[in-house]
Amino acid sequence: MANHTSAKRKYPDVHGIILLNKPKGISSNLALQKLRHLIKAKKAGHTGNLDPMATGLLPCCFGDATKVAHLLINSDKTYLARCVLGSQTDTGDATGQVVQTAEKQRASDTEIKQACQSLTGEIEQIPPMYSALHHNGQRLYDLARQGKTVERPARKVTIHEFSLVENTPEHIDFEIKVSKGTYIRTLLEDFAKAMGTVAHMSALHRTQTGIFSGDDMLTLEAIGQLDDFNSVLMPMQDALIEYPRLDLSQQQTQDLIHGKTVQYTAEQDTYCLYDHHNKFLGLGVIKEPGILKVQKLFLKSYSA
Repeated sequence: MANHTSAKRKYPDVHGIILLNKPKGISSNLALQKLRHLIKAKKAGHTGNLDPMATGLLPCCFGDATKVAHLLINSDKTYLARCVLGSQTDTGDATGQVVQTAEKQRASDTEIKQACQSLTGEIEQIPPMYSALHHNGQRLYDLARQGKTVERPARKVTIHEFSLVENTPEHIDFEIKVSKGTYIRTLLEDFAKAMGTVAHMSALHRTQTGIFSGDDMLTLEAIGQLDDFNSVLMPMQDALIEYPRLDLSQQQTQDLIHGKTVQYTAEQDTYCLYDHHNKFLGLGVIKEPGILKVQKLFLKSYSA
């Protein structure tokens, strides 16, 4: 009865961020839409795709907070990844068909750590065919499903950390922190190649996106049982804590939101702007010495 009442409840427009623990077996977009339906939000977006087989942290932005989603997409991300040596699949993970095997299915801790070290730092990575990147207007995964393979230019990515967590006869577990655009599946294939064997990824769980930690994420089931989802709805400025705060006077606020600049002696390039009522407005940027202007307003409308 409680769930039925909740489904009938009419919520106002929702603005903020919820840290979702994406379940295994569905796309990131489907997980987002399920959450959007739960909280009755009009506008929603997520901040970095997870493959259907992957689980973990998926920051979901609603209302005005969708305007900060691109900043989170560009953030570094941390994963727990499981690798199986001795077999490689066409997709690079456990959802694909085995296309190559190798006799070497075990490695020592020392050998593993050496291979990890060789792939730490800035490297070049060729994106997998089973990815959402475009080639001549078509998704690579659509071409791959047609049995086609096309040239993919290598891209520079940064592997900040590539650490061994556990080495067992069945699998190897890693903690991996990477820059945006890094394919963990491909990284594990390259790791295996460095040891003279092949591998595929059997599990992936994201634990961090930028400043957001997986310690605070919730499942769809847990969110669905809340009496008030606002208790887990984070303000969008929480995604921007890396930028210092700047409090504006009433006149400065009016000038900036009307496209004017104001004089400000700054130590940083970018600031979170708050008006004289302590209301978050958006980001401001120092375009030239002593001159502050709005980079992006995150509120649809503003009333002083």
